[in-house]
Amino acid sequence: MIDRKKFFDGVRQQPFYGKLTKGQVQGMSAILDEWERRKLTDLRWLAYMLGTVKWETDHTMQPIQEGGGIKYLKSKKYYPWYGRGYVQLTWEKNYQRFQIRVLKLFDKDIIADPDLAMEPDVAAFIMFEGMIRGEFTGKKLSDYFNDTKTDWLNARRIINGTDRMAEIAAISKQFYADLML
Repeated sequence: MIDRKKFFDGVRQQPFYGKLTKGQVQGMSAILDEWERRKLTDLRWLAYMLGTVKWETDHTMQPIQEGGGIKYLKSKKYYPWYGRGYVQLTWEKNYQRFQIRVLKLFDKDIIADPDLAMEPDVAAFIMFEGMIRGEFTGKKLSDYFNDTKTDWLNARRIINGTDRMAEIAAISKQFYADLML
């Protein structure tokens, strides 16, 4: 169980530079809830997920939709399956991949209504499933964080190749320090 008071006191300083919004607290709470529901134990996994979410959501810690406006999104060949959530679930086949599990746990149909992937509990579930099982890129958390390895830098490959890997690694390490309080 995460001591949330200590955690939020810590993250308020780093990586959030002294201030947390209500939305950031709510977003991180949804992620912590999913972590505790799963009874996971490797805090490096949680730290890396939080670091990824901070980056992928433009530091809001809230599920977001892919940018560019509706006209831009409608021009995408994967519309209406554009990026949504904490880690930007994109393409119909990926929505379908998570559909049965989301329906079973939340009774929410992300195929009929893809915007449901923006709900914090659903977005957290999809992120956890994808990052733990390697369903986004074939790479998973245990490839980079296990008994013999801690690779904050290359863990970016779980979500999106190597873009911004150094920044996300640094943010994730800050989260890890806060989780260890």
